[in-house]
Amino acid sequence: MDSTYMSNPIIFLTDSLFSLYILAVLLRFLLQWCGAPFYNPISQFLVKVTHPPLRILRRFIPPLGKIDTSSIVLVLILQMLANFIILILKGITINIGALTILSITDLVSLLINIFIFSVFARALLSWLNPGVFDAASSILANLTEPLLGMCRKFIPDLGGIDLSPLAALLFLQMAKMIVLPPLQELANLIS
Repeated sequence: MDSTYMSNPIIFLTDSLFSLYILAVLLRFLLQWCGAPFYNPISQFLVKVTHPPLRILRRFIPPLGKIDTSSIVLVLILQMLANFIILILKGITINIGALTILSITDLVSLLINIFIFSVFARALLSWLNPGVFDAASSILANLTEPLLGMCRKFIPDLGGIDLSPLAALLFLQMAKMIVLPPLQELANLIS
């Protein structure tokens, strides 16, 4: 029997569980940073799910102004642990520097993807159900408005058609193409 027979499902499960929790912590950080309503049901869910480890880390890691550094440290630790476990299960060894760069690359990619999906979902909701304001719409508006507002400054008014989501999506996709390859190359050089 092939050794990957059991390791592939374990890798899948490990990656899925870590990814979901990392997403929850990163979303909590982003929503707190952009000033999303604390009593929104989605915000409350994220707070309850991520509170236990963050409560411990906050004893040792103070925030820097509006930046919750304990959340950043937690997502980096979790991503490094997930990458380490997955690489060990694949039979690959990697040094701590390369593991750190690989984990940062994964987190930057996840961060950009969060914004891509948020902008896309907000645009889709505005087309399908305009004017409706619910928990998800509120969160999406808080999360994407800084980026979309910045794009609106550079795009002229075209008669009521808001092209800022398209500009934001193009910007985010270009950011992925420009930022991620050098980080991946750096991880390869260090390993």
